[in-house]
Amino acid sequence: MLNDLKGVKMKIEEKFETLKTDLRTMKRVLIAFSGGVDSTFLLKVANDLLGKENVIAVTASSSVRFTDEFESALKIAKKMNAKCLTVKTHEIDDDNFVKNDELRCYYCKYSIFKTLKDIAQEKGIEYVLDGTNYDDVSGDYRPGLKALKEFGIVSPLKDAGLSKKEIRLLSKELGLSTWDKAPETCLATRFPYGIRITAGRLEKISTIESYLKTLDLKVHRARYHDDRTVRIEVLPEEMMKIMDKREEIISKLKALGFNYITLDLEGYRSGSLNEVLKNGG
Repeated sequence: MLNDLKGVKMKIEEKFETLKTDLRTMKRVLIAFSGGVDSTFLLKVANDLLGKENVIAVTASSSVRFTDEFESALKIAKKMNAKCLTVKTHEIDDDNFVKNDELRCYYCKYSIFKTLKDIAQEKGIEYVLDGTNYDDVSGDYRPGLKALKEFGIVSPLKDAGLSKKEIRLLSKELGLSTWDKAPETCLATRFPYGIRITAGRLEKISTIESYLKTLDLKVHRARYHDDRTVRIEVLPEEMMKIMDKREEIISKLKALGFNYITLDLEGYRSGSLNEVLKNGG
């Protein structure tokens, strides 16, 4: 058993060394920085390895992101003494995005990475990096990866073969507070394909999830199915927290205009709204 653990540890260290070797080769980089587990780990390693003067993080402020997530990302960058720029994105003004078809994520990533490539070109930086990890290219449906390929975005965590679990372990060793951070995705992922994304609908989902956050849940999602129906996802072991607050939740969500408030008995799972694609629906 101890030998097995040692073997796993050595394999992670080998991947970590591959990552560092790749970053040294690039010398100067611009990083798409959200403040999540992956991009925080990447920024930390790049900043320590290449020096603050050779690394620029760019964080996007957007109506499809939680305000506190944006502010948290800035605080994380400041804490690690990283140079961080901010940009404002306008997905809600792009009809290709708001019509919310199966390529929604592609249109969003295309817009963001075009902006980042322009910034990099202005500053004479050849490499634009993102935090895509190895699991991201071997699991759920992710049309946004097409945009990365088109713009030549480099994903060094993926290239080094680092999985999410391995990145969390290395982040913990580096003392990063994000090592056990719950997964976060943009608010657009709360809408089934074909449901038009509007500012009003985004505001409702943001309000619900901000409230759910106060219930001390490890992970929570509010999925918007139509103007009358919302589906709540939490981990199976935390469903009783929802039931204990059932009347309060019903009251708050009905005040937002929903008639049907449901709890998904299967529990939280990443990309649950993509299940219709797998089932041919």
